[in-house]
Amino acid sequence: MKALAEAGYRVVAPDQRGYGKTDRPEAVEDYNILQLSGDIVGLVDALGDTEAVIVGHDWGSGVAWFCALLRPGIFRAVVLLSVPYIRRSWMDIRPTEAMKQAEGEKQFYQLYFQEPGKAEAEFEADVRKTILTVLYSASGDVPPDKRWRFLFDKSETFLDCCTVPETLPAWLTEADLEFCTEEFKRTGFRSGLNWYRNLDRNWELTPFLSGTKIRQPSLFVAGEFDPVVTIISTSFRQLGGNYAGLDKEGSGAGRRTLAPAGAPK
Repeated sequence: MKALAEAGYRVVAPDQRGYGKTDRPEAVEDYNILQLSGDIVGLVDALGDTEAVIVGHDWGSGVAWFCALLRPGIFRAVVLLSVPYIRRSWMDIRPTEAMKQAEGEKQFYQLYFQEPGKAEAEFEADVRKTILTVLYSASGDVPPDKRWRFLFDKSETFLDCCTVPETLPAWLTEADLEFCTEEFKRTGFRSGLNWYRNLDRNWELTPFLSGTKIRQPSLFVAGEFDPVVTIISTSFRQLGGNYAGLDKEGSGAGRRTLAPAGAPK
């Protein structure tokens, strides 16, 4: 953010619905993708702007691409981090059904999150340990045999599949960890988990976007050891078909990027 601001851009990083000091509605359905995208459209208007370049990471990536698809007149370019644009088709089945077919005898973490209260109880038992464990286990610093497993035995919990570091990694300060810990002690994890509990609802709400490509100038970046690269490897192989006029695709040290024609190089 600092680098972009120093380059002359106005940069805003909001706490999205359910996080930080932003509102946390009680109803699960209040976290569907149309509501989440509407929040960002409203933010642009509240800032007095008429257009913006939108950048999203992980779940925020999904919000970013829905904003780009639904309101192209506002969002003139899009940057997606970690999670690529996943274009739905008319043949797609309900997301949780697809996950059940793929997980076999294991548990897939997004299905583990579906039951209200289950993951909340696990994560909130020791918030500091949860934050530290998840941040470290999903990072590129973890030895291969200790990385977070997104598929795990039915006898295991989510945190059983993670590793607690002996010392803080260089990129995580005690002050940052303490801040995140106190925030989640105050808010709990329910609101963030409710995003996952709308996977099927999002699918039900957006069939009209089947086959739609992102046509704005775009950039996608993923870390070399990002677990998402493994989780949705098929989507990475199909990236070229999800954008109008793929111009550049390649890989570098620790990242993969692509941009449709007309995107900044």
